[in-house]
Amino acid sequence: MKTEATRIFRAALAASFLAAMPCAFAGQAPGAASAPDIPVSHRDRVYAAEQFSNTVSVIDPLDNRLLGVIRLGDPAPANFSPLYKGQLLVHGMGFSPDHRTLAVVSIGSNSVTFIDTQTNTVKHVTYVGRSPHEAFFTPDGRELWVTVRGEDYVDVLDAATFEEKTRIKVPAGPGMQIFSPDGRYGYVCSSFNPETEVISVADHRIVGKVAQASPFCPNIAATPDGNEVWFTLKDVGKTQVFEARPPFALLKTIDTGPITNHVNIVRNANGMFAYVTIGGLNEVKVFRTDDFSQVATIPVGSLPHGAWPSGDGSRLYVGLENADAMAVIDTLTNKVLANVPIGQAPQAVAYVPEAVPRGDGTSNLQPLGIAGSTAQIALLPRAGATDAHTSVTLFDQGLSQVMQAAVAGLQPKRSYVLGLADRADGSGAIDVLSRFTTNPAGAAIVNAVGQIRQAVAAADPGSAPNDRRRYLVIAPETDGKIGVPVQTQAL
Repeated sequence: MKTEATRIFRAALAASFLAAMPCAFAGQAPGAASAPDIPVSHRDRVYAAEQFSNTVSVIDPLDNRLLGVIRLGDPAPANFSPLYKGQLLVHGMGFSPDHRTLAVVSIGSNSVTFIDTQTNTVKHVTYVGRSPHEAFFTPDGRELWVTVRGEDYVDVLDAATFEEKTRIKVPAGPGMQIFSPDGRYGYVCSSFNPETEVISVADHRIVGKVAQASPFCPNIAATPDGNEVWFTLKDVGKTQVFEARPPFALLKTIDTGPITNHVNIVRNANGMFAYVTIGGLNEVKVFRTDDFSQVATIPVGSLPHGAWPSGDGSRLYVGLENADAMAVIDTLTNKVLANVPIGQAPQAVAYVPEAVPRGDGTSNLQPLGIAGSTAQIALLPRAGATDAHTSVTLFDQGLSQVMQAAVAGLQPKRSYVLGLADRADGSGAIDVLSRFTTNPAGAAIVNAVGQIRQAVAAADPGSAPNDRRRYLVIAPETDGKIGVPVQTQAL
């Protein structure tokens, strides 16, 4: 009886002690649940890998302020000639367990750039195979695994020497990898084959397989408690969950929406949640990890892509690919706190707690410059619906622009053109900018390069007669014939 009374007293004492403590719901991704929370401070940094400006933006999260960019390469058209130096299509990102090294993947120059987080300087560049996608350090910090999406292996680099250590053969098109918090397993989803591989970190052997509902997985995350792995399927607009331990059984498939991009995990006072960026809806959806129920939908802006939580789980940072901004979400209220201007077309995002242990950490950063110059256009269904189904951004490259359209709301697996029409209603001749086929969710990401801003802006008074305004449209194409536009430029 005395023992039971003592147990109850100790439990009550512990509960009162925890209640009196500041909230510290430990274990933010990619760490373990046993890891301590790290409150947001000026020593932390948020990074974004930016594909069209070839920069890495650096943000102080305490006041959500852009400190500057690390310039890894030049914008177009400088990269149209042989690329002897500098990086192209800065895209993926991971950081070392000691928070001192950032690994940045550039898919156009087939490289991994290692950056010192204190000084913002490049320590080393390692060149790997065709079109690498993401890179993450093993939890012990000894290896960096790079998914070489254009080939059929994971390149394992020695984290001390930055040199290739071995290759792990997987089905063609590995999209991304993440590790179990205990460092036992590496989970590698595929962008070309409907199968995720589970790999033993100790011996680099495949020990499990998980069927994907489609071949195109861009992103994967593991829960800090070591129980679940979540991955996204961009082509069909789904998110799947499987057991993080053998037999790696599939637990849930969720219809999340067109252009489902990234997923990450947050632990806070309300529980543990998966945050999924839905590019075609300009939203972030929030799901419980215990029963998979959706608890929130957060409008964030144009084409949300990468996402990463703060070291204490109080905030989530989301890169807005077609808005050149970082959205900051309060994870307790699921409201947007701020939008921070950054470089062009952010892809991966990383929040690195205590990345700068001393000083202001601003050395070697450059101003945003032309990377901050963009224009946004919306295309509406021709029937007159009020919500835009396609967002278009023109990223300034000097005399020309890179155009990116986040297309949604179309028929699945059908051929279309994005072009310029003579009239606002889409009638008349259409000059084709890009041809594309929608994915099974009726969505697509479409790119083109040219002086498109000049074409869709009203001609200046006194300009030449041929300098007329044009209008962006999307129209179906069948057997080489362009049909009636289904989406037209909002005026």
